[in-house]
Amino acid sequence: MGITSSNKVVDREQIGCDGVLKVTLALTAAPDIIENPTDIVLVLDRSGSMTGAPLAALKEGANTFIDIIQEATADGGGSGELGSGTRMGVVSFASTARQDTAMTASVADLKGAVNALTAGGSTNHGDAFAQATQLLETGTNPVKVMVMFTDGNTTAGLPPAPIAAQARAKGIIIYCIGLVGSDGLDVSALNNWATDPDSIHVAIAPTPADLEEIFAELAANLTKPGATDLKIVEEVNPDFEIKEILPPTKGTVEQGSDTKLTWRMDSLGVSGVESATLSFLVRHRSDTGGLKLVNQSVQYSDTQGNLVVFPAPTVRVSCDVVIQPEPCPTPVDVTVEGCTDSVVVDAGEITLDSVGRILQLDVTVKNVCPHRRVSLAVILTEVGPKEEKQTRGVKVLTIPAHQGTGCRDVLVRCVRFAVPEDGASLCAPRKFQVQTFAHYMDSDFVCCPDVK
Repeated sequence: MGITSSNKVVDREQIGCDGVLKVTLALTAAPDIIENPTDIVLVLDRSGSMTGAPLAALKEGANTFIDIIQEATADGGGSGELGSGTRMGVVSFASTARQDTAMTASVADLKGAVNALTAGGSTNHGDAFAQATQLLETGTNPVKVMVMFTDGNTTAGLPPAPIAAQARAKGIIIYCIGLVGSDGLDVSALNNWATDPDSIHVAIAPTPADLEEIFAELAANLTKPGATDLKIVEEVNPDFEIKEILPPTKGTVEQGSDTKLTWRMDSLGVSGVESATLSFLVRHRSDTGGLKLVNQSVQYSDTQGNLVVFPAPTVRVSCDVVIQPEPCPTPVDVTVEGCTDSVVVDAGEITLDSVGRILQLDVTVKNVCPHRRVSLAVILTEVGPKEEKQTRGVKVLTIPAHQGTGCRDVLVRCVRFAVPEDGASLCAPRKFQVQTFAHYMDSDFVCCPDVK
């Protein structure tokens, strides 16, 4: 069966500008159906939209699929039977689904069921998945595969997605083949029904003439003996660098540069279903943030020619500039001269009637370009119990120009307002409104050089 799944994930969604995250590559492979006898059910759409050329093309494709499985399992013999313990069945569906054969090794029975199909009725994918699951459960092989073919959207029966999910939960591997028919085709639904990853388990035929080739490729994939001489070349985005490579569960890893590594395995899934993972740590080294792809490319190859596509995970990088325009109050220095026994300091007066509140605000100014100062105004307004408004303070701040290579967000910290208590109660709830305004002060601010 070759490579049955491939994945690439990162361990977090967001990091700081020089943050580190872990990247994990994963592969699963399974042996061919000679070493690993398999129960296979063809689930074939015979709804009304299949009338004519689509149904004829489906029959050719399904018969080719049966021939390839028979030839691979019976060593090319002419016995008319599937070999190596593999069994197949046929389920077809329109307004309802039916089991056209039992699980059998008879090529004649399988082809007879396929060739007897006639088109008509609605499209009930839910019943098709249910009948195919029941048929597979009568088989005796541990590996079970369902090949769903359809040319349209669901128009009858229960929602198919939960029923397909139940089949996958039982260990059934679901492949989906779609034909772009007269009623349209919901590719996202096929992706939802099929076993992950979609790149391996979903194929779309633009025209009926493409169906036979797709069925043939799928049958050939099921007969591949796992994978040998695997090579995965991973190159991360230049904004990242590889900091550490953790030992893989199988194979060896070589680091070619600070952005590139090569993972090699002699074999995977040759004698049984087998998985392997590789994890490595990358650090963001650019001074610009945003949503970024972690990898630039992943190249896969093996002796069997398996087609493997890895996902392309992203991470949000925060490279905000932090400005604190208001430092904490400077303490008053008190000096005690020598030989002075005591010092009297007038620290002012404060009464409970003057107790106030301090509001501390943080404001983010978006997309500030380098070498440009910004004028930021903050207005604090209090809203009374009758929605009357009173201005409590206005602050205008100059935000220094940053020297980064691109525009970025600037976080202005600790904009403080002191608001006295002027009501009857010292602890009553109070409602405020904050308004902010920001404008560039200049277009190319550069500090004057020192004069010597």
